[in-house]
Amino acid sequence: MVYPSSGGIYAQAIIVLRAISTMSSTHTAPASSKRFPPALYALTVGSFGIGTTEFVIMGLLLQVAADLQVSIAAAGLLISGYALGVFFGAPLLTAATGRLPRKLTLLALMVVFTLGNLACALAPSYELLMLARVITSLAHGTFFGVGAVVATGLVAADRRASAISIMFTGLTVATLLGVPAGAWLGAQLGWRASFWAVAVIGMLATAVIAWWVPADAGERSTSSLRDDIKVLTRPQVLLGLLATVLGFSGVFTVFTYIQPLLTQVTGFADAAVSAILLVFGVGMITGNLLGGRLADRHLVPTLLGSIATLALVLAAMSGVLHLPVAAVVFVGLLGMAAFAIVSPLQLRVLQKAEGVGQSLASSLNIAAFNLGNALGAWVGGVVIAQGPGMEALPWVAALLTASGGLVAGLSVWLERRQVLQRPVKVGLAA
Repeated sequence: MVYPSSGGIYAQAIIVLRAISTMSSTHTAPASSKRFPPALYALTVGSFGIGTTEFVIMGLLLQVAADLQVSIAAAGLLISGYALGVFFGAPLLTAATGRLPRKLTLLALMVVFTLGNLACALAPSYELLMLARVITSLAHGTFFGVGAVVATGLVAADRRASAISIMFTGLTVATLLGVPAGAWLGAQLGWRASFWAVAVIGMLATAVIAWWVPADAGERSTSSLRDDIKVLTRPQVLLGLLATVLGFSGVFTVFTYIQPLLTQVTGFADAAVSAILLVFGVGMITGNLLGGRLADRHLVPTLLGSIATLALVLAAMSGVLHLPVAAVVFVGLLGMAAFAIVSPLQLRVLQKAEGVGQSLASSLNIAAFNLGNALGAWVGGVVIAQGPGMEALPWVAALLTASGGLVAGLSVWLERRQVLQRPVKVGLAA
């Protein structure tokens, strides 16, 4: 029997995916349609699966640690490994798939995602589980980055931020419902059952993307990698990425340590934390949709206002940690304010990267969110271990987010200054 070479297997896989990618109508919703096209909700299914697999491990640490005979701290590194995979994998995989049609890219990413979760479910050791998690994470940043470009191309220009927010709704719903459901399933049937379930979601997402996303949803790029990378020479793109890192880092300075904050500072019992986190999840969904709708109407005011609101919520949270009812209210407000900034930040980068390199910039901004997560968690750890202590986390987080607001403000100021300095051409009337 003759076995095909690895290059032949790759070529055959591309042919199969390309055939699947043509399984839908090329019809898209007209610009004047008030309804969002089904393709947008297909992307939401994919983001739900990816969001679930990213955070479900948080509710399975004890089972994983016991089954694979590692410490809880080592099991926690499965979260860090995933985040680093997103950060480094997003730009690399986006560059590698830049010449493929975007629908084909999305399908390939969902196949990687599904196979990665199957590998997690079957991993016999901690090391192989970590490797499977990293492989799965490679699909994360590129899916959201390319998906955001596709989503904005499915709707009229004045609904692009709302389209991004709907795609990201899958991520917020995953935090609210998918992660608790995965933790419950893991407790009932073992932690591997949660990854089997997420793999099924991946198969479903692959099917609906193949069926609903138009085959012409973003043709392949005709530019070279060198041309794509030139997008990083645009100051406005770099300022947008920096604003994302700093603006979102304040969220995870607090959220990473929300359990000890609620139990050790506010005084809640451990059993109450899960219910309080549902309030955070509801706030996330609300803020995500509200931020998208407002950004469609007035992007710059929404961008600056949402970051300022997040900083104010974090600062005010410092004064209510000892008041149980107020603390719960502010957990919900934190979720709302945190995700109200996502769509404006993503759309700002997309606008400033329009043209060659847009998909790369979009994926880099997803990586920037994850870098902000890591930065916030690290700063929070330093504040607890070497700084003023846990109660200082909210106002330190507020300073981080406010620094992101300053960067965003600088970006807007430079943009307006450039417009004012453009020479005005005066023509003679005929």
